Amino acid sequence: MAIYSANLFGSASIGVYSLATEEILIVPKAVSLRKAERMSKWLNVKLIHTNIGGSIVVGALVCANSNGIILPHFVKDEEIEAIKAVFDGNITVMETKKTAYGNMVLANDYGAVVDPRLKPSEIKQISDTLGVEAVPGEIANLPYVGSLAAATNRGALAHPMITDEERKLLEDVLKVRVEATTVNCGIPYVGTGLIGNSHAAIVGSLTTGPEMFIIGHALGVVKEDERIEDFQGNRADIETEL
Repeated sequence: MAIYSANLFGSASIGVYSLATEEILIVPKAVSLRKAERMSKWLNVKLIHTNIGGSIVVGALVCANSNGIILPHFVKDEEIEAIKAVFDGNITVMETKKTAYGNMVLANDYGAVVDPRLKPSEIKQISDTLGVEAVPGEIANLPYVGSLAAATNRGALAHPMITDEERKLLEDVLKVRVEATTVNCGIPYVGTGLIGNSHAAIVGSLTTGPEMFIIGHALGVVKEDERIEDFQGNRADIETEL
């Protein structure tokens, strides 16, 4: 079973504080190196141990896939250098007042769905940096697609009130199946409590067994024959405290 449970800064909202792709994991410097390295080992990726603009809310501020990384305008030079030391893809600093690109963009290596309030020029920058088509869209009639959902190259998970039309758009753009779920015992903002890639998923520590069952199967990180009982009330093989 390649699904793990964790806290960061005493919070189960790990998607707010960290970001994962098929290639990298970005974790704030306030997380100990030992803990950060453990997470990167779970996901089988390279570690970037840095804040963004001096802030620990890395997952809310940054969006990325294997091709590129989008950063807010207040990112510091030394933070960009820390990223460049590990990641050799495209890096774009968005020179706009908007900052929470992790909340505004939902991306994998096949496509990106973006906040419809972004300007066409901003959407083009995101598309060029990530190397994929970027399409405006909503989830549950809300624009914060990056916090309302989480996507990998194997699957995506979204707010339970996603409409059929919204689901079709996500599936067409991201080229993966989309499942509806919650995280952290009923939180519908899935992206705030989950990071993952094709190797594994890490969920907030409040995530229930049934939620983990849905997440694990939707992202293709558990065996097909694993049952809900394997997740409910049995966390002996799941790391629980970071």
